[in-house]
Amino acid sequence: MQNINIKVEVFREDDLYVALCPLLNVSSYGESVEEAKQSLIEAVEAFVEECLDMDTLEDVLEESGFIKTNEIWQPRQAIKEENLALAI
Repeated sequence: MQNINIKVEVFREDDLYVALCPLLNVSSYGESVEEAKQSLIEAVEAFVEECLDMDTLEDVLEESGFIKTNEIWQPRQAIKEENLALAI
């Protein structure tokens, strides 16, 4: 069995919370932060199962920036994160 560690971002949108796994571009929502995170876990599990059924999981994870170390898929680690303002 393999494990995957995912980065999760949670946003508030109106009266709901949206949880996003940006590397996989999978999101879900809930009425609380915990509910949104649990819903995201279920969505990612469904995504992974579909990839397994199509025998594409390793390719998808590698193309999404994950690195496999000791049977654990880790998200890529940014060396710096910042917000930039652009004039458009």
